[in-house]
Amino acid sequence: MTRITKAFEGNKALITFVTGGDPDIETTELLVLEMEKAGADLIEIGIPFSDPIAEGIVIQQADERALAAGCTTDKLFDMVARLRQKTEIPLVFMTYINPIFTYGKERFMAKCKECGIDGVIVPDMPFEEKGELQEFCDNHNICLISMIAPTSGDRAAKIANQAEGFLYCVSSLGVTGVRSDINMDIAGLIEGVKKVSGIPCAIGFGISSPEQAKKMASISDGVIVGSAIVRLVAQYGKESPAPVSEFVKGLKSGISTVSE
Repeated sequence: MTRITKAFEGNKALITFVTGGDPDIETTELLVLEMEKAGADLIEIGIPFSDPIAEGIVIQQADERALAAGCTTDKLFDMVARLRQKTEIPLVFMTYINPIFTYGKERFMAKCKECGIDGVIVPDMPFEEKGELQEFCDNHNICLISMIAPTSGDRAAKIANQAEGFLYCVSSLGVTGVRSDINMDIAGLIEGVKKVSGIPCAIGFGISSPEQAKKMASISDGVIVGSAIVRLVAQYGKESPAPVSEFVKGLKSGISTVSE
């Protein structure tokens, strides 16, 4: 059983996101450990990129801060290696296809395996082009995590059938960011997935409160919270681990009341 599979065992999984290197590598490392203590079951680490097309302004600005502070992919690999001496929580990189190609597909996945990354999410790589990375992920036992949205239509079942780790279910159209309400038929999307696959489904994009997390957990196997956390990091900088921890505790409390 993989670390990712274990994250969904016996409970609704809370998946949190931070931008690697914002405001610096040391704070990111502390944030990962504090979020785990606060109840996160799986953590996504964003590799900062100059053109993050799937991200809203909050994460775009976090990427800019991280790059300006000197964050590199190699520094994040080193950070994950240090974290693996302290924790077994599943860790996933959220990145784009360009940084992987620039680094070298084989080299990138080999480094993921070496440092202890469990999976990668590549939002700008269409499902039909996943063959660009699948072989390299398979060679190093890295989960290539797929995304679906209410607009996926008939493709959703095909994507679900080939999904690994968990299925990232996009709750709303557009880019990442905090939203006051989520109106897309995400429940219908997940219901359709469950007819063809037992893959865990986690809902992301827009979840920013314990109430929203609880609502989304009631129709899925887990929830993903990113921009709301990154916004706290922007507000508190190097002092962000404590407020982020309190926020994550609230999210975990919200979804813990939802039965399997």
